[in-house]
Formats: sequence, structure tokens, C-alpha cells
Amino acid sequence: MNMMKYKGYVAHIEYEEENRIFVGHLAGIKDIVGFHGTTVNELKSSFHESVNS
Repeated sequence: MNMMKYKGYVAHIEYEEENRIFVGHLAGIKDIVGFHGTTVNELKSSFHESVNS
């Protein structure tokens, strides 16, 4: 499992082979926040958007 960090938040990243997308979930928070992207750039953008919302 890979991780990404942004503004003090950590996300766990997995690749979903069946749908051919990267899926991430924020770690260490009470809410369930997920995001996805078909490329690393899309995933990163989606992660930042999730944190900034």
C-alpha cells in the first residue's frame, strides 16, 4: 500500500485492477473520505480537493 501526504493529512492509496483506477482514503480522521483518479495526476488533484473541501 502506498501513501500520499498533503497539508498534514495522509492518504492510503491502492490500485483497483478491475476498474483500472487509483483509490485513496484519508487516514487518521473520524469521517470516511475517499477519492480516486485514473492517473497519478488526477489522483493527486482529487486528494487535494478532498482535503481542501
